[in-house]
Amino acid sequence: MICRGALFLVLALWGGAVAAQSDPVGAATAAARQLEQATITLSEADSARDRVRALTETVRAYEAGLAAMRDGLRRAATRESQLTRQLQVRQTEIAQLLGVLQTIETAPPPVLLLHPSGPLGSARSGMMLAEVTPALHARAQSLQRDLSEMQALRQIRQTAATTLEQGLAGVQQARAALSKAIADRTDLPRRFSEDPVRTAILISSTETLDDFASGLADIAGGEIARSDANISARKGRIALPVQGLVLHRAGEADAAGISRPGLILATRPRALVTAPTAATIRYRGPLLELGNVVILEPQAGTLFVLSGLQEVFGETGQVIPEGSPVGLMGGSTPESGAILSLNGDGTGTDRSETLYIEVREGDSPVDPETWFQTDKDG
Repeated sequence: MICRGALFLVLALWGGAVAAQSDPVGAATAAARQLEQATITLSEADSARDRVRALTETVRAYEAGLAAMRDGLRRAATRESQLTRQLQVRQTEIAQLLGVLQTIETAPPPVLLLHPSGPLGSARSGMMLAEVTPALHARAQSLQRDLSEMQALRQIRQTAATTLEQGLAGVQQARAALSKAIADRTDLPRRFSEDPVRTAILISSTETLDDFASGLADIAGGEIARSDANISARKGRIALPVQGLVLHRAGEADAAGISRPGLILATRPRALVTAPTAATIRYRGPLLELGNVVILEPQAGTLFVLSGLQEVFGETGQVIPEGSPVGLMGGSTPESGAILSLNGDGTGTDRSETLYIEVREGDSPVDPETWFQTDKDG
């Protein structure tokens, strides 16, 4: 049984101990704040002048908050297991320490001044106690910090379920609202209008992406307006269109032994894919064996091909601003129970979807990393 003094010490220093350790508890707490802020942003998006932009930022905020929450919970669980093992190993030491502290606290003050050998013995025992007390105090403080951290970690994990439920519901609502806002958008300029018959003919007559890309000019119902856009100065510094990890680089063989001239990114299910630069949508829809594809033209003669999406946004011929949503990845957003189970080791095993990125200059593919900024050096 913990003595009243020790229990008071644990409670009094609770706030300080939690603030002092800012790793797992701090990470999970910050993630919860991110999700709360995303909820506020979602409520404000309805009145935003540029609703598509506001909702895009909201979805990204939710995605970042949910990813941070998962990471924070994983770190909290790891730290809690570590502390549990440490406290189990120190059980005997802890029992002895609490016994000494309880004895010192409950002993009547006059008895502390007496010693069988008289005043000299009392003086010697007092000196010994003065030397031992700081060590006991340090050990008590160390134990208090561990106990406080354990309680904080458990409290974070107990309240995480509600936070996650709200966050998952919020991101689904934000994605649905974003899809509708994009469908309702009428303010984007168009460089051309697509002829669906010509598009169908081109798709049926081509067997490779090379052939399809070479015939893109044929899908327009009329002349394609000239574009003076030039992003050459941004080569190598353009952000990837989705949060993900590079699985295979250009020319690297995948698990099936197939090598491609583009990048393959691992993403989380239902991740939002956005235009990495301002660009014209030259094509969007199913294509060959690539699934749903979005082909963007950021400047004349350059194409960004994004394939593997479940949903695609926008209309062929539209000129979209940088950061505009172009689609959502496939898969299903995990339920809160799956996130709380913390399956995986935090190395990206929860990124179950793949996005293929190919960059074409003229009629040939080039290494996407000449344009996009990745962790190539890491």
